[in-house]
Formats: sequence, structure tokens, C-alpha cells
Amino acid sequence: MMNSYCPCKYLPLQSKPKEECGVFAVWGTHLDIARLIYFGLFALQHRGQESAGMTISVGNALTEYRGMGLVSQVFDEKILKILRGLGGIGHVRYSTTGSPLEINAQPIFVEEKGYQLGLAHNGNLVNTREMREKLIREGINFETSNDTEIMAKLLMKYLVKGMDIDEILTCTLPQLKGAFSAVMITPRYIVGFRDKWGIRPLCLGEQDSNGHTNYFLASESCALDIVGANLVREILPGEAVILNKDGVRSFFWTGQEPQRENICMFEFIYFARPDSYILGKLLHLCRQRMGQNLAKEVKFSGEIVIPVPDSGTPHAIGLAKETGIPFQEGLIKNRYVGRTFINPHVLMRKTNVRMKLNPLHEVIHGKRIVLVDDSIVRGNTSKQIVELIRETGAKEVHMAVASPPVRHPCFYGIDTAVQEELIASQMTIPELAKWLGVDSLNYLSIEGLIEATGLRHEQFCLACLNDVYPIPIKQQLKLTKLVLERQE
Repeated sequence: MMNSYCPCKYLPLQSKPKEECGVFAVWGTHLDIARLIYFGLFALQHRGQESAGMTISVGNALTEYRGMGLVSQVFDEKILKILRGLGGIGHVRYSTTGSPLEINAQPIFVEEKGYQLGLAHNGNLVNTREMREKLIREGINFETSNDTEIMAKLLMKYLVKGMDIDEILTCTLPQLKGAFSAVMITPRYIVGFRDKWGIRPLCLGEQDSNGHTNYFLASESCALDIVGANLVREILPGEAVILNKDGVRSFFWTGQEPQRENICMFEFIYFARPDSYILGKLLHLCRQRMGQNLAKEVKFSGEIVIPVPDSGTPHAIGLAKETGIPFQEGLIKNRYVGRTFINPHVLMRKTNVRMKLNPLHEVIHGKRIVLVDDSIVRGNTSKQIVELIRETGAKEVHMAVASPPVRHPCFYGIDTAVQEELIASQMTIPELAKWLGVDSLNYLSIEGLIEATGLRHEQFCLACLNDVYPIPIKQQLKLTKLVLERQE
């Protein structure tokens, strides 16, 4: 029997999962630091569209600028010309802890007793409440409702003691439980560090310019490409990398090299740009193989393969290649529609989808369609897309999902911390197929997904797919993005 699931309740939510953010950093000589950070953040815009910010070292102090909106909305030529310095960090945000308010925009800036630091963070702490309460008892005050300020205030607690950065990280980071890939700046150096599980990505790049080597840190390698830097390597789990006037050095704040990775599988499926490399793999090719493996697992009957653009495109290319069914674009995406626009009147309920996707009647009408998407999380947009294709005259719609069902919440920096929002946890696959209005619904297996990456099972966090959490989660934990705003 179908579980109780009210689509109206979830319609305001995004159908796809949203990750918290992207980080970028640069330290170098004779560089236009702010402009480089601007372009780096521009390349990472897909990781967060709520706010953007920079913190720049001007030699003996930090200067900063943050605002709500896209990178191109927050910064202009006048601001970039003011933000001159030796190095800097930047951030684009999608909130998983703390509301989308300007006060929660990053990098977070902290100043105490003449010391200054800025911190930009990608991930999510799972001991947020405990750490905040502990620091409040020690007399530390908070202005925001995000977990990044907790990290920044904890780091400042040790910075004002005059400790060197190795000691600071060794003392502070073991106290933080959860996923974090972060960049921190003081007037004298930049530090990039990852949690010991390595759930969120972070990479190191370099660029030779006029006899000088400049160094970069970024959530994804595609951000290095846009500024003309070369990917050196990925920062390892439990590693910290220090950039300053002397160059770059690293150490393991955990005291030892990592035994394994636990990179979030959704970086491979959907989050990261297809032109990024993670663990040495080009994601575009991995996603094509996901589509190919799905076609090996399921016999598809259709006349054309159509992707849900843009994230479903590489998967659809792979599925079409394996099946021999022709690939065609049947849905044209308006790429100028962002995450926010005027909500349509109730009589225009399909405008949400139609503002982003327009069907090609002559491609779809009368055809048996294999509709390919990378994932189904909340399902509301998938349902509207199927309705759109049906109304365009499709004879049949067979949905191919190039990932397994997402049935479990993520507590590590994806905005899916409530299981009831995950439609695959509320319905069986046949029930879900009926609700979506498709003739068949087929998912890629976990085994096929891992094989497509060319990596090993133990290198991934698969918690949202198999309920195995690498970082222990308390049974009673009901984490929401507003956890710090509901303490009173």
C-alpha cells in the first residue's frame, strides 16, 4: 500500500539536493587577488547561489566584503579594485546550517585582541549544538546561526594564545565532528584543511608567473582552470596545507596519513562540475559510464533518449551509447533562470518547470521516450517534467535514473537532513513510478555506480544510499539547517 506522501507539502523545496558551498583561495606575488577569487568563485557558482564573499590580506590586516546573491551580483569593478592584497579566500554559499541571511554569509570574520582571521567552510558539523554550548559557557559570544562561526571562534581561541598554526589546528580540529573542507586566512598566511574522513573535496593548484609560483586552493579543479592554474593534487583527509610568502607546506593535523577516503558519492553523481577531476577521475566520463552501466542492468525499450538538462546529459550520452537508442535534446533549458524568481500564480502551476525547460514538440510527440536524470531526491520537479513530456505528446515515458534511490538523510553538508523529504524513503519503486506518471522507473545499482567511477567501495561515503554513516550520528539527532535558531 502506498505510504502517505503529500507532494503539495514538498513543492516549495528544491527537487535536487543542494550542497552547502564552494571555497577558493590564492596567495601569490603581484597578483590581482580579488579578481582571481572572483573568477574562481564564478566557476564554483553551482555549489551555492545564496551569498558570496571574500576576505583579503593587505599585509598587516584583513579586509572583507560579503553579500547576498550570485557572485556577479555581489561584486563589481569598484569593489574588486578596493580589495587589493597579498592573498585571499572566497566563498559561495548554499545553507545547510543557518538561514540564508546576510549575517550568515561567508567568509566569517573574527577579530580579538589584535588578531584577525577569516574562515570559509564547505560541509556540516554534526556536533554543532554541543560545540556552541561549550564555547558559550567559556564566555564566547556568537552573532550568526551557522556552524562556520563555531569553527572560527574555536580557532581564534587558540590563535590569541600566540600558538603557531600547526599547534592551533592540532588542538582545535579534533574537537570538530562532521564534514569540513575549509580555507582560513590571517594577515600572514592561508590554511586549507579537510576533516579526517575527507567527505568534501579540496584541491591544490599552482601557477608560474614572472618567475614566481602562486598557489591556489579550491573545492574543485574547474576553478583552477578558469584562473590558469594547474592542478597539483588533492588535499588528503586529515591534512592541512599552509600558503604564505615562503611557498607551500603541509602536515597531517591528525598525526598520521589517512587510511582511506570517504568522498561524498554525490560529488561524482551530481554536485561537482563534469569538467572537474576528483581522485584523479574526470567526472564527465564517470557519469557517462553510470549511464552505460544502467543500460547494462536494464533492457530499455524506447525510440529516443532524452536527458533532463544539464545534469542528466552525460548519463544520457552513456545510456544512448550502450543501448544504441538515439540521443536527442528534447528539453531546452533556459540557463538564465537562477534559483530565485517570482513565484507563479496557482493557475500557472507548471511555470516553475516551464521557466527552466521547454519541450521540443516535434522531437517528443508520438515517441517512446527514455528520460534520463542523474537522481531523484524529492521528486516534485521530476513529476512536473514527466507531465510536461506527456502533454507534449509522448507515447511512453520510461525514466532512467543513473544513481540508486536516495532513501537516507545526509548530515554532512547536503540539504537533505529530513528523511520524510526523500520520496524514495516514502514509496516503493512501483508506487513512485505511478506517482511520477511514468511507464517504468529504473535505478542504477550501487555496484554499477561504484564500478563506473573506477574506484573502490571503501573510498566513498554512500550514507544517503545505504544508511552506513562514516561519521557516527547520534540516534536522536534531528539536524536541520536552523538548528542554532531553535535553541531558545
